Amino acid sequence: MTENDRLQLKAALANCPELTTLVEHVRSFAHMVTHLQGDYLPQWIESARATTDLISLSRFAHHLERDLDAVTAGLTQPWNSGVVEGHVNRIKMLKRQMFGRAGFELLRKRVILA
Repeated sequence: MTENDRLQLKAALANCPELTTLVEHVRSFAHMVTHLQGDYLPQWIESARATTDLISLSRFAHHLERDLDAVTAGLTQPWNSGVVEGHVNRIKMLKRQMFGRAGFELLRKRVILA
């Protein structure tokens, strides 16, 4: 963050204690994600659900808890499905580009021209 952004964030946090709590939780969650520390997830969820003044954070923690094993594995294991998701995204893009173009008219033109 630039120095101006830091000053603006500091001013906003000084005026809103709920925002300070939210920033602490978001930063700790980001630390877990970037350092693959999924073992700390149950403690983070417990802490986030204890913040009754932040309903959205509590709901997010509740939804993480619903599939705790999968989320913990995702935050712990070094493997991901990024390559597969990239291929799926590429295929969907091609499908969107071709939407409405594959029909009898195109087939007839290709057969006649061939």
